[in-house]
Amino acid sequence: MRRIKIYGAGSIGNHLAHASRRMGWNVTVCDVSSAALERMRHQIYPSRYGQWDDGISLHLNRDAPVGGFDHIFIGTPPESHLPLALEALNEQPTTVIVEKPVCPPSLALAQEVWTAAKARKIRVYVGYDHVVGRAAQRAEELVSSGEFGETQTLDVEFREHWGGIFAAHPWLDGPADSYLGFWEKGGGASGEHSHAINLWQHFAHAVGAGRVAEVDARLRYVTDGLADYDDLCLVNLRTEHGLMGRVVQDVVTTPHRKRARIQGTNGAVEWVCNYNADGDAVVLLRPGKPDEVLSLPKKRPDDFVRELEHIEADLKTAESNSGIRLERGLDTMLVVAAAHRSEQQGRRIHLDYDQGYSLNALSPAEGESERQTVRSGREG
Repeated sequence: MRRIKIYGAGSIGNHLAHASRRMGWNVTVCDVSSAALERMRHQIYPSRYGQWDDGISLHLNRDAPVGGFDHIFIGTPPESHLPLALEALNEQPTTVIVEKPVCPPSLALAQEVWTAAKARKIRVYVGYDHVVGRAAQRAEELVSSGEFGETQTLDVEFREHWGGIFAAHPWLDGPADSYLGFWEKGGGASGEHSHAINLWQHFAHAVGAGRVAEVDARLRYVTDGLADYDDLCLVNLRTEHGLMGRVVQDVVTTPHRKRARIQGTNGAVEWVCNYNADGDAVVLLRPGKPDEVLSLPKKRPDDFVRELEHIEADLKTAESNSGIRLERGLDTMLVVAAAHRSEQQGRRIHLDYDQGYSLNALSPAEGESERQTVRSGREG
């Protein structure tokens, strides 16, 4: 039986604990807050899954066991992700799994964790679970079949009012009560809904377009009391091989819209999250024919079980080719960081991957001249 340690007793920690128990694993959850551990035991877990599971062991961080774990999950706020990842790597687990976003847009410690994981030969994954879901897999298969021709453009939207997030976290009174209200801590639309940027990159790789090379973004910043976040993030992207498209992320849209469209010369494939109450769907759009909807039923807890099953399968390969491997998560944060720089400097930003995972990888795109720094937004 695998031994699992989870940092963080919040919403994600509960999801990961439940999924791990469904896998039949031994689970230890630790947190800096005894109140968070009590809330997990008496409120969050039983309200979501019916009853508390005595197979889960709870500890304060300072008292948590060290060593002997197969998987270490980090489900804490983004600022603590990579410091905890470095500690976790020192325990020599089989894997470390970090929740998204993997770090704030400062990219602090990103290169250090990348280097440490490589040196220790420990696989690290980032929790962008949508890309390993059944709907994303089916969309990839359809696009790869050649039926829809050569990919012309790619668009992804994650538009969702974050009221649902706060409803799932009733102990929070609003954005300022957590990292969510601070873009520099990995919150706001750019961080919380970075699933969209990650999914765009994933599908770009699937069609052979390579990594993102240029970012041209507009963000709307909100200052609301203590909070300082972006509620709207519009990003135009170009890959190394010239594929162009856009990403829209916001925390203001209701009802939600989470959708990707891969447009080919002979039609399009759309990935749709929560298409209806039953789950996700893939929609096939062919000229002159009715749309075809492929339903892929699921519930939210299934996303995390699917993620764990994917990791278990990937560990059986000689070299990871996972869509949620550390490299992909860090690539996403390079784009998020570039988006903020593009907005603040009013110019396109080039990504130089040879510079590693740091802000040194970001520079003005060819032909872009220096412009006056702009800080657009609205006051709350």
